[in-house]
Amino acid sequence: MEKAIEILKKNNYKVTKQRTDLLDYLGKFTVQYVSINQITNYMHTIYPGMSNNTIYRNLKEFANIGLVEYQEKDKTLVKYQCDFKNKHHHHFVCTNCGKVTELKACPIEFFTDQLPGYTVEGHAIEVYGLCADCTKKLKTAKS
Repeated sequence: MEKAIEILKKNNYKVTKQRTDLLDYLGKFTVQYVSINQITNYMHTIYPGMSNNTIYRNLKEFANIGLVEYQEKDKTLVKYQCDFKNKHHHHFVCTNCGKVTELKACPIEFFTDQLPGYTVEGHAIEVYGLCADCTKKLKTAKS
């Protein structure tokens, strides 16, 4: 939370009770995505009069300054930034339990080598499948 507050201040955002409560809730989701609907439902339990637009705007601002990440496959899912030291990273997402694992390597050079003369302006890579725990459970269930 301290790092998130520091990033808010550095980017000239006010540190309000609503923002800290939102960040506190998002901090529970570092290894899995949470739906924006779930976030709005939670925030409405604390702040019944808070508009959805305020929540969406804050999430977008948090994404712009690197506090949260949207899932590339489904923009209605968001999670707290899992690596403040290395904002550029990729994920493996378990399609069964939703667990997110950070991938350490970036394969962009593989693609840019195939695009001589092109200018790549960005990329996002997410790999989907079953995590080790879900794979083990599936194999056990089939035995």
